[in-house]
Parts: sequence; C-alpha cells; structure tokens
Amino acid sequence: MTALAPRFVAPLSEAVAHQVARLAAGALRAELDTWPKPGLVSHVDCGSHTDMDAGTFLASATAIEPFFAALVIAGATGAGMDGLRAIGLQAEGAMLTATGGVNTHRGAIFGLGLLCAAAGANGRAWNAGALCATVRQRWGQGIIRGPIPLRSHGTAALLQYGAGGARAQAAAGFPHALEIGLPALRLMPGTGNAGRVQCFFALLATVEDTNLLHRGGAEGLRFAQQAAAGFLAAGGVAQPNWRDAAEAIHHAFVARNLSPGGCADLLAITLFLDALERHT
Repeated sequence: MTALAPRFVAPLSEAVAHQVARLAAGALRAELDTWPKPGLVSHVDCGSHTDMDAGTFLASATAIEPFFAALVIAGATGAGMDGLRAIGLQAEGAMLTATGGVNTHRGAIFGLGLLCAAAGANGRAWNAGALCATVRQRWGQGIIRGPIPLRSHGTAALLQYGAGGARAQAAAGFPHALEIGLPALRLMPGTGNAGRVQCFFALLATVEDTNLLHRGGAEGLRFAQQAAAGFLAAGGVAQPNWRDAAEAIHHAFVARNLSPGGCADLLAITLFLDALERHT
C-alpha cells in the first residue's frame, strides 16, 4: 500500500491548538481521577507504585500540555513522524523535570500526541474514527519503522511474548480505544466515574498490556484479564456494590504488584477521543 500524500489544511489558530491540548491534559486528569482502577495510581492511593502519586501525575500533565498544542500545529502543517517524535521527546524531558525523573506519562505522550497531530491534520473534523484513521494512514509506517527503545518494558515484552504494545496500537489507529473503549464509555452517558470505570475494565479484559507482562508475565496478564472479565460478566458498574467489587480487584492487583499502565493510557486516549467529538 502506498503512503498517502500529506494533506495540508488551513492553518489552525493557536487558540484551537491550545483547546485541543487542554482536552488532552484533561483526559489525563480524568484518567487519574477514575476509581477504582486496579493497580494504578489515583487520587485515593498509589496502587502498585512506590515512586509516584497523584501529585506526580498532576505535575506531569501540566508540564506536557504545551507540547500537545505544538503537536496540533505540527499535524496541521504536514509534519512527518520524525517531526512529531522530536516534539514528543521534548515533552518527555519536561515530564521528567516536573516529576524528578519519574516516568508518569511516556505512553500517553505518544498516544495522545499522535491524536493531537491528527486533530491538527483534520482541521475541525474531530470524529473519533477519522482521527484514528489519520494516525494509521499518515504515520502508521513511521511508527512501525521508528527506533525501538532497547530498555523499555514494551520492547522486553515484544521480544519475550511477541506483544505489540503501544506501537502496534498506534500504528493500527488505536482499535481498542475506538472499538472497545468508546462503546463501553458511552453505555452510561453522563455517569462520570462509573462510565470511566466500565471503560477501563472493558479495556483491561481485552488488551495485551505489556506493563502487566513486564510485572507479572503471562500468568499476571491472564489473571488481570480474567478478573476484569469476571467484573464485566457480573454486570460491571450496573451490579450492586460495584465499587466494592472493583476495589477488591484493585487490592488483588496491588498484592501481585500488577499495574496495567497500557490500559491506563488507552483509557486516557478513549476519553480524549470522546472529548474531541463533543467539541467538534
């Protein structure tokens, strides 16, 4: 398949770029506020992590927001994957400075950053399917062919388990966010946290999360997916005492040192896609 030629659109105003960036940072904050969210940092506790807390994530989200705006402009002006990657690396530097060297949002910078660029490339046509298609068609090959971090958890999972991780998700246009996350989120419109929890568990039940593979191996991934599937089979957030059920799973994850960071990123991506559609 031949690569699509760059499609240039009328330059977006800085105000629009910053609007998109605010929505991206807002999705990160909404992901943080989601509870219970097994194994992950939230406003309630630190999950399976000892080196970060809610304050770390909030500082990170604030630090990287301006780079999301830069990625919107880059997408609007036809930047290739190398150009987007350069901005992403600057965002990572700002994140590490804000967090004292802790990686809170590297995966989210990658995923949300690509969708910010797609929002710029698409003008004000922010339909979720169109945005995901733009990422796949315009930058998919660059994502696959780009440099692979030699010491990342995702690379280790790729080598040991053949799991594609965030790169495969992005190159394919975030199919889990589009086909699983959004429908689950929209099953209960206007429910706020409950809808986000339902979305998260739907993703957790189906995503081959490389963070889970890194921490728990194939057994840890299987345990996590089965726990999520059981929660959904019992009715998800529609079941009585759903918070207690979800919190019990959270504590089971912490006891096993499991943290589905890939699913957290996909939750933020799903929330961002939903927000963009509502602001079109």
